[in-house]
Amino acid sequence: MSITITPAANERMRHFLAGMPKAAGVRFGVKRTGCSGFAYVVDLADSIDAGDQLVEVDGVPLIVNDKSLALVEGTVIDFQRHGLNASFVFHNPNATGECGCGESFTVS
Repeated sequence: MSITITPAANERMRHFLAGMPKAAGVRFGVKRTGCSGFAYVVDLADSIDAGDQLVEVDGVPLIVNDKSLALVEGTVIDFQRHGLNASFVFHNPNATGECGCGESFTVS
């Protein structure tokens, strides 16, 4: 699995993990939604489930389920602040299009 986490995203993920010491890691994947088909999911995982892949990326335990893996392979996860807004930003080489609002993406 080849997923990269920028230093800003790493710091943010470690901050969340520090607040939930029993978490198994950070779950990263996709769900079907939006006008383009898929949306990213980043959340703390309570456990590692059957069909999950666990990889440590720069000290962050990252959990990706098998169904999402092909769609997020090669993604760079960043964390950016713009004024009062802050969010994870994804640079996914598999995405072939995004909806106008930027909430969802599509693959060919």
